[in-house]
Amino acid sequence: MDSAINNLCHSTSILFVDDEQSILSSLRRVTRNFESECFFASSGAEGLTLLAEKTIDVVVSDMKMPAMSGVEFLAQVATLYPETIRIALTGYTDNDMIMGAINDGRIWGYLQKPWDNQQLLVSLEQALFTRKLILERLILQKTVRGLEHFNKPGFKEFIGDSSAMQVVYHIIETAAPSSVPIFISGNSGTGKELAASAIHQCSKQSEGPIISLNCAAIPKDLLESEVFGHIKGAFTGAVSHRDGAATLADGGTLFLDELAEMDISLQSKLLRFIQTGTFQKVGSGKIEHVNIRFVCATNKNPQQAINDGLLREDLYYRLNVISIDMPDLKDRDWDCLLLATQFLQHFANNEDKMFIGFSEDAEQLIRNYPWPGNVRQLQNCINSAVIMSAGPLVTLSDLSQALRIPNDELVQYQKHSSLQPIMRQENQSTSSPPDIQPLSVVERKAIEQALSVCDNNVVKTAGLLAVSPSTLYRKIQSWETSFV
Repeated sequence: MDSAINNLCHSTSILFVDDEQSILSSLRRVTRNFESECFFASSGAEGLTLLAEKTIDVVVSDMKMPAMSGVEFLAQVATLYPETIRIALTGYTDNDMIMGAINDGRIWGYLQKPWDNQQLLVSLEQALFTRKLILERLILQKTVRGLEHFNKPGFKEFIGDSSAMQVVYHIIETAAPSSVPIFISGNSGTGKELAASAIHQCSKQSEGPIISLNCAAIPKDLLESEVFGHIKGAFTGAVSHRDGAATLADGGTLFLDELAEMDISLQSKLLRFIQTGTFQKVGSGKIEHVNIRFVCATNKNPQQAINDGLLREDLYYRLNVISIDMPDLKDRDWDCLLLATQFLQHFANNEDKMFIGFSEDAEQLIRNYPWPGNVRQLQNCINSAVIMSAGPLVTLSDLSQALRIPNDELVQYQKHSSLQPIMRQENQSTSSPPDIQPLSVVERKAIEQALSVCDNNVVKTAGLLAVSPSTLYRKIQSWETSFV
């Protein structure tokens, strides 16, 4: 399969096999101006040798040949090169022989001797086109398998299977087993603390504690004590010894959120701590040593924070061995609906209410709203809607009230999929109603049309169809390839 996929873009080739030289000579004349490269063999054995040396798209073989019959030859081709199109060439009308070729050689078609030259060329063109479709399907199947292995519907405490989050999951899985510092950037509400938790869970220190400090939530005068601890009498109010986050996180992970809010003078002590693994509690002269994995985060642009004097450049580069950029919710495609559904179930249980989902226009609002507050804003919005709504559906009105969107602005969030105009246009050109088909057939046609629109990009197609990629992968894999 891999060799066939790798040769999708190669110039096409055809192999003719016949034990009569006059037949081969006639075929040479007919195909001399044909765009494909043509090869000729006088026996099945010679044909198999050429197939082993060349990439052949179509094989046309006589049925009655000495030593190895055409049926035997095509059967071997079917086994060794299943993606190659096989055509039987026969001067006989023996139905048993033709059926044998169909069953054993799994032929795509057959040509009768003597042939019509124009019909022969048309048949070859159709066979080459079928071969191209087979290779494209193989590429799609291989892509689906690869993406399915890579694609995760969620990860640790994360919910979402968008391509943007797959990148985050991959970085965490790859980098977490190492002990190097990791720097997480991203706007507020994008899940930086969840990323830190996932890093800890995937790390070698997962059995140890994870200690989190939000540098923006602690008064600057107390932050050094929060980080390093203090001894009794170190400052007014220090009535006893107290361990800081550095001691508590020993053998585990220390997560410092909103690092750019930490005082610059304290950042220099933090840098020394990271480099040496040693520190002193406030008011103590004793040097203590700990083994800690450092994870830091900021909702500011790190370079801008450095330029503004809020973040030490040397500290940033010491911490930024591995970087993770958390995407905004608006860049996570369909994840907003997955998250909204999860939040709806959670808050409905908390409020002891019955909700079954969102109305169609409410789903469109969720998908199209920019969510400047990211996941945290979506969570609060769904919480508010559950409290204020009687259910069982969360409606557009429920969400617009929670988001305080004026009615005259709602229309901009009611955009439909770009696939729909294509389908409507196709329907308008149909002069008579189509025959009713099974739902599975209609669904498959819709998916294949969407794949065509998206150049077989499965992730993009899933976005247009408003389903998760994993759902689409399963449907594609359930189809049996019709080209064998």
